[in-house]
Amino acid sequence: MEPMDVGLLGIGTVGGGTFRVLARNREEISRRAGREIRITRVADKDLERARALVAGNTPAGAAAAKVTADAFEVVRDPSVGIVVELIGGYGIARELVLEAIERGKHVVTANKALLALHGNEIFARARARGVMVAFEAAVGGGIPIIKALREGLTANRIEWIAGIINGTSNFILSQMRDKGLSFDTVLAEAQRLGYAEADPTFDIEGIDAGHKLTIMSAIAFGVPMRFEAAYTEGITRLTAEDIRYAEELGYRIKLLGITRRAGDGIELRVHPTLIPARRLIANVEGVMNAVLVQGDAVGQTLYYGAGAGAEPTASAVVADLVDVTRLATVDPGNRVPHLAFQPDQMTEARILPISEVETAYYLRMRVQDRAGVLADITRILADREISIDAMVQKEPAQGEAETDIILLTHRTVERNMDEAITRIEALPTVSGKVTRLRLEDL
Repeated sequence: MEPMDVGLLGIGTVGGGTFRVLARNREEISRRAGREIRITRVADKDLERARALVAGNTPAGAAAAKVTADAFEVVRDPSVGIVVELIGGYGIARELVLEAIERGKHVVTANKALLALHGNEIFARARARGVMVAFEAAVGGGIPIIKALREGLTANRIEWIAGIINGTSNFILSQMRDKGLSFDTVLAEAQRLGYAEADPTFDIEGIDAGHKLTIMSAIAFGVPMRFEAAYTEGITRLTAEDIRYAEELGYRIKLLGITRRAGDGIELRVHPTLIPARRLIANVEGVMNAVLVQGDAVGQTLYYGAGAGAEPTASAVVADLVDVTRLATVDPGNRVPHLAFQPDQMTEARILPISEVETAYYLRMRVQDRAGVLADITRILADREISIDAMVQKEPAQGEAETDIILLTHRTVERNMDEAITRIEALPTVSGKVTRLRLEDL
């Protein structure tokens, strides 16, 4: 069979890893795909670096890929059957992907932001042209969570997904817990080590995790991509104090992406979350990722591994290349749908606003150390039908007139908690703002 010719857009960290893995394992990959998969065209703005990487990783006797700075030149090459988009962003990347589809080429991408914001349009265009868009590397790096949700768990009604899907935030929280350091100190260390970007906003504010969660939710529940409806809250306001208190109570704090069937809609939320320390996912540390999926037939399954990095992510990109190569000649109607459900079976489920989400809570408040304070707080909570699961009152420091009270509540609707917190903060015996974190037992 003729080789499958691939055009690679972007040969940076992941693109370079993809080129190396495909060259190093080409014999094994060819045996699995049924034909050779070879990168024949590469586009990258840094021509010198790209040419050096191609030359240094092309097997002896094989023709070297042609390198250009013009990505559209690669997309428009009639010999290219699959376009691998690893540029990132959702400007020029969207144009390139849509043109590749229009020209009848299959697409492999690791671009979670592009899919979360424009996936509905991209998949519709791909269906119309009879081509595939594969995106395993867009969520969880090398963890095959997309294939698991789309194929391995097909028999199940997925009930919920909870994932640690941003390695930068998980590294920061792990270091804050292990070393008792402040957020700002650990962020600077993460940037020095290369785990965090110079502008880390997408990572630390939960946006990156929100992109990935949007994709998983669409596959799990058969709904369109709705990133604009997702609730995202980052880790910037977390303190070492809260991490320590949570630990004392038997919990770990993780930035979780959670999507769940609930009442008349679907939850789609990213925020710092207390998880019981005995849960496996609570013990995922450093830059590692993990996704927990609850299915009605299989129960809970956990997917763990490197969520980023050159070769872990390249592992997922190359797996997609093999899948697309195998299925390139299959009738489009017999391929696995992009979002697992048949296109005419997708539903427009409502995404619940955070005010309607029901969860348990951790509350920390600074109060005057005198009689009656706790009674006032518990009365306010009771008025909103919020019951207390556990309570800790810290001894005031020597000479201090104030102390911390930490409460864990049972599950309640968020709007009730918002109202209660407003009233608690208005008490003359409570200083400053109440720290509120959500708690999930999983």
